[in-house]
Amino acid sequence: MTKKLVIFLHGVGSNGNDLAGLGPHWAPRLPGVAFAAPDAPFRFDHGPGYQWFSLDAITPQNRAARLIAARSAFDATLHALLSAQQIARPENVLLVGFSQGSMMALDALASGRWPLAGVVAFSGRLATPDPLTPRCQTPVLLAHGRVDAVIPWEESESAALRLKTTGLPVETLFENGVGHAISGTGAQRAVSFIARCFGLTDAL
Repeated sequence: MTKKLVIFLHGVGSNGNDLAGLGPHWAPRLPGVAFAAPDAPFRFDHGPGYQWFSLDAITPQNRAARLIAARSAFDATLHALLSAQQIARPENVLLVGFSQGSMMALDALASGRWPLAGVVAFSGRLATPDPLTPRCQTPVLLAHGRVDAVIPWEESESAALRLKTTGLPVETLFENGVGHAISGTGAQRAVSFIARCFGLTDAL
């Protein structure tokens, strides 16, 4: 069986260990799937941890430029992981992002740079500027708490609408009473989604 890889992409000011713990919990549901949880390539501006791009003086007007400037370092991080895992095709890779990591995951797909097996984006937003140009029909799951005080849940609702206009299959999970976090329900929905993306539904 062709090797499959899930890559976790953490939020700003955090590190790879923040999401890595999901791997052991999900592994029984995803037999034969490997997991990786890299640190973002840049040190966080305001303390320990890492960031995919700086939030200093960021605005809705300059966010897309920050995202685009971060692409080369992001892509280098992923290419290094694929090489280490001896995976030649991005179609065998699925990205799971949280917050800023979700922005990077969605941008990797929406910009057409990465033809992935799937994307799970928790508590994120689609900051990629139009036109969106995904290269394949990659399934997407957007999960967001309705009381998120960091990134409003409507950002994921907007992302779903934009991604659907490109023909991508998009699923959403909007949870009452959940803030800027990954809930137990969200994690369970995600692992089921990933299993389907990798054709492992018989293992559930």
